[in-house]
Amino acid sequence: MYDVYGFIRGPMVWLSFAIFFGGLLYQARQFYVLTMETSLPRPPASVTGLAKGAVKRSSFDPRTMLFASAHPVLAVITTAFHACIIILPVFLLAHNVLLFESFGFSLFVFPEPVAGLMTWLVIFCGIFFLLRRILFDHVRAISTPYDYAILLIVIAPFLTGYLATRQWFGYESILVLHILAGELMLVAIPFTKLKHGLLFFFYRYLMHYEHTLGRGSRTWSGTTLHKRGNANA
Repeated sequence: MYDVYGFIRGPMVWLSFAIFFGGLLYQARQFYVLTMETSLPRPPASVTGLAKGAVKRSSFDPRTMLFASAHPVLAVITTAFHACIIILPVFLLAHNVLLFESFGFSLFVFPEPVAGLMTWLVIFCGIFFLLRRILFDHVRAISTPYDYAILLIVIAPFLTGYLATRQWFGYESILVLHILAGELMLVAIPFTKLKHGLLFFFYRYLMHYEHTLGRGSRTWSGTTLHKRGNANA
């Protein structure tokens, strides 16, 4: 067990981070390859049907209120979920202990009750998204094994981390699973839909459209649009 732990705690960690950062750089480069500079004026923000009150209000059915798409509750849950999975690993006490051991410095850490609450929030949000995919026809219809696998990849590090801190089901075995799950998530982020959590603001700042957050100085190149048109034909 010590040899396995030493390997996944050493070489595999560095390899995972190398793939993670290298993959993000690759995706950023691909963005520039598939887009081009534009001098078009930024279009005005569109007036949506939602702003006009055209969208039919949902009923008081609890299932609809909690799981239906485009609902404020769903927006809050999604935002909390994304914030926790990005922030919690960075400011977790155990991770900062390893950071100090490796590099001699550490960051601010969340108190244990706060970290535990955020971990449970991630787990419950994961269950929420799983139930939403199962219970609603319009979500289940577009769900594939890939979507369920991505959800499992995200939840696994937090679930195994919580079990490890409680020392349930064999501490050493769960710790190994936790490290492997974290490394798998790092490797998967740049090459799956998970990358949007980190590249969201990068794309939103640079892409040219009415809801851009920044300059909006780039748009899809003609070659890209031509390829997309052929693919949809």
